[in-house]
Amino acid sequence: MAAYTLPEGFAEFDMFTFGTALLVGGMLGFFLNAISIVSFLRVKEMRTPSNFFVFNLALADISLNINGLTAAYASYLRYWPFGQDGCAFHGFQGMIAVLASISFMAAIAWDRYHQYCTRQKLFWSTTLTMCGLIWILSIFWAAVPLMGWGVYDFEPMRTCCTLDYTRGDRDYITYMLTLVLLYLMFPAFTMWSCYDAIHKHFKKIHHHRFNTSTPLRVMLMCWGPYVLMCIYACFENVKIVSPKLRMLLPVIAKTNPIFNALLYTFGNEFYRGGVWHFLTGQKIVDPVIKKK
Repeated sequence: MAAYTLPEGFAEFDMFTFGTALLVGGMLGFFLNAISIVSFLRVKEMRTPSNFFVFNLALADISLNINGLTAAYASYLRYWPFGQDGCAFHGFQGMIAVLASISFMAAIAWDRYHQYCTRQKLFWSTTLTMCGLIWILSIFWAAVPLMGWGVYDFEPMRTCCTLDYTRGDRDYITYMLTLVLLYLMFPAFTMWSCYDAIHKHFKKIHHHRFNTSTPLRVMLMCWGPYVLMCIYACFENVKIVSPKLRMLLPVIAKTNPIFNALLYTFGNEFYRGGVWHFLTGQKIVDPVIKKK
């Protein structure tokens, strides 16, 4: 007989299904982002200040993939094997990845605005400073629950860990609303304003180089439902929501690295040529943004 007890609201099939979803999503995202990272490191021509933002986004996303693969492993075991300290670290590591990933998406939008609209040259000093600040702030805000402002605890399936949104106390409410403001509303506004300006520029020159509405839509599609549930938990008892639904939303959110790799690596006209060079050895001339 099994030496574990299934979490409330979950059957064996549910554990296997969620575990498989986390495994497939984690492996696919890991593979795509690993190609992005290795291509940047191996192809010298790719090492530009703008591409460094994409490289860091891939680092953040592959970290989130590792977080998801750990959860998949525990789901197949049907229990969390790393103890309470391991749970806190798992939540901390996942939070760093999420905050950094969203921040780099906003940074890429800002950079693209200058690439296409103002044509101001991006210097390495600016890029390195911004990347350093993003990582430092992500680590700081992810570490805050370890110091008592919020708590990391198990998700409903008890095979992965995140910020405990079931408490609904003052610490959780103030911390969560701060994160929503700094790491969802501000990045979303940055992305919207930058891509809206780029869209108007493309419309003016009658040359749409990429779909400017997709990046923000994808981010909100992946993270929006989960964040809405966390906001709901600030004001109502979230435990009345089905455990399976509460587990489904973070699984959907963890698919974001896959879409990011497709959008920012393989769909990026300044990055995909280097990836092709790495994979095939054939060089592709980078596109040139002509002045009006």
